[in-house]
Amino acid sequence: MPTAGGRGPVPEAVLAVDSGGSGLRVALVPLGGPASASAPLASGEPVRTGARGIDAGHLLEQLLPMARRLLMNAGGATVPTIAIGAAGMATLGDDLRATLPRALAHELGVRRIALAADAVTAYAGALGERPGAVIAAGTGVIALGTDLGSWHRADGWGHLLGDCGSGAWIGRAGLEAALRAHDGRPGGSESLLARAEAVFGPADALPGALYPRTDRPAVLASFAPEVASCSADDPVAAGILAAAARHLAESAATVCPATDEPLVALTGGLFHLGEPLLGPLREELTRCLPRARRVPAQGNPLDGAVRIALALAADDLKLPCDGRMLHLATDGGG
Repeated sequence: MPTAGGRGPVPEAVLAVDSGGSGLRVALVPLGGPASASAPLASGEPVRTGARGIDAGHLLEQLLPMARRLLMNAGGATVPTIAIGAAGMATLGDDLRATLPRALAHELGVRRIALAADAVTAYAGALGERPGAVIAAGTGVIALGTDLGSWHRADGWGHLLGDCGSGAWIGRAGLEAALRAHDGRPGGSESLLARAEAVFGPADALPGALYPRTDRPAVLASFAPEVASCSADDPVAAGILAAAARHLAESAATVCPATDEPLVALTGGLFHLGEPLLGPLREELTRCLPRARRVPAQGNPLDGAVRIALALAADDLKLPCDGRMLHLATDGGG
């Protein structure tokens, strides 16, 4: 362990980062500490995505000041290891993989770095390093499973091509049902029409209010709680949630390892909808995965980044590394 000017040994710690749609969260955890994040710092500004994918420079602009503040508050700990979970890492992470190892080695003395898709940190937060499957659902949704030999993913293709059963999917289906009622077409819901007009204004103005928005998935997802609130008395709303549950369970079944009693966990804000969604989801999981054992998520994606960082620091990382879902670099190399 290094020393600092005669002041005795400098403690070692790991940095954990969760980069998502609401911004950056950063936690510092001493080696030997708990595998969960406490008192993280947050930026509140999502990292930009550009022509080269996720913008490494913009991530560093936010990460470095927060990391230095955490280190100062910890009395000057060293951080040889960092784990970063980022939305879009698997498909948009080329700039991060090329830039971050050397930049973090130069700025913070980081020698080992794990760059993970946010689904991987969600998995690690929910199940740790155990084989199984996790449904990570919020505005979007992805199912991720592993037998600890390789990763298997389903969906996560965005609100135009997939994310079936997600908050955006539920909200869009609810608004479609509202507009069907407005038109007088079959399959409409008067209760969802009333809720849509209360939230967004006149129904015939909804396209103009929605289509120009750059945050359309989040706007669609904001209507999902309205669908849930109507579901007890509205069969159309209840049917939307039943269909969402079926999509979620089918994605989980696609990625779940073929073991005798696979573990399945749920994580993400979508499940705050509560029983209107969880009730049908339990039924669908029983149908699709009759041998699975449902377990509560142990932690969130930032906790997952902490667990990955601690395991990497101890040379004991059991989760599969494939260069895209979970990429490792050492000594400033890419």
